[in-house]
Amino acid sequence: MNFSLVYILSRFFFRIKDFFHHWYVDGSKYFFHGFISFLENLDRTLAFRMTLRHFFEPLYKDYTIMGRILGPIFRFGRAAVGLVVYACAGAVFLCVYLLWLIVPVALLALAIKPISL
Repeated sequence: MNFSLVYILSRFFFRIKDFFHHWYVDGSKYFFHGFISFLENLDRTLAFRMTLRHFFEPLYKDYTIMGRILGPIFRFGRAAVGLVVYACAGAVFLCVYLLWLIVPVALLALAIKPISL
């Protein structure tokens, strides 16, 4: 009988540890992989890296004076818009991730001390 109680207690604590490992470690890996994939798909639309790479080149290879003046101006605007979109996406993902981290702790806190009305 002593062996079965020890086994049940060890499995109980193992499952608790396994849950937190799955929630925090594996969930964080999955979440950040999704975030990086989202940014890669967003970069296909915004082309932020390509805009920075060709920042001082004229648009559409127009090497006239107007092309050389307007190219960096338009690329700066495109880069600024891309940077704002990336910052907003990062802020949203950060908020969702922080909520993801708080959920188990908040549920445990509510289970220990329920809210009294």
